[in-house]
Amino acid sequence: MLPEITPTALHARLAAGDDIQLIDVREDIEFDYCHLPGSQLVPLGELPRRAAQEIRRQGPVVLICHHGVRSAQALGYLQQRLGYENVLNLKGGIDAYSHEADPAIPVY
Repeated sequence: MLPEITPTALHARLAAGDDIQLIDVREDIEFDYCHLPGSQLVPLGELPRRAAQEIRRQGPVVLICHHGVRSAQALGYLQQRLGYENVLNLKGGIDAYSHEADPAIPVY
């Protein structure tokens, strides 16, 4: 089972000021429509090329997509291929985050 964080837990940790790197693996058009403040766009297809330079290995990293499927794929790649141990999948993606934690985030 992949490690994950719930939208409400992520919201609470961000509100508390925890140092969490947010990596959004959706496409540009999705990110432009809505994203969590402070998140960085690294589309899933670009992850192999960009991960080593842009995704930290220390401290929590939360991977985000629309419903949690692409971010789960990204998490599996980072763990299995690159040896990351500090990554979490946002359960239900940004859609769940909007419904459960922050209704100001648009849904699509």
